[in-house]
Amino acid sequence: MKILSVVFGGFIGAITRYGIGEWIPTSNSFPLGTLLINLLGCFFLGWFLTLIIIRKKIRTEYTLFIGTGLIGSFTTFSTFSVETILLLQNGFLLNGALYILTSILFGLLLAYLGVKLAMTSGEKGETH
Repeated sequence: MKILSVVFGGFIGAITRYGIGEWIPTSNSFPLGTLLINLLGCFFLGWFLTLIIIRKKIRTEYTLFIGTGLIGSFTTFSTFSVETILLLQNGFLLNGALYILTSILFGLLLAYLGVKLAMTSGEKGETH
């Protein structure tokens, strides 16, 4: 059952990632779609994993479905890496540097905000 949870979550995450990537294509040699996908994933994974730690009532299969499968296949470090290399190789040094810095700084910030949101909603959930 655990493997199926990852498989089904991965299927949905990959399809969603593809759809968003098509909806927000690369423009002006900047991979905005991948950036937004990865930033959304950072926020959501920070929120979700923190909520699991706080509530401790989520079944392992759901954690694997959402955290490993869905978000794991939705976000992609490999695409970020290849797109960065392509930007740099094609002479878009400023865009490459901006992409790296934006991905790392905003990724960390959004993961942090996701954690804080889960902690706040977790505290509210315990008092009700």
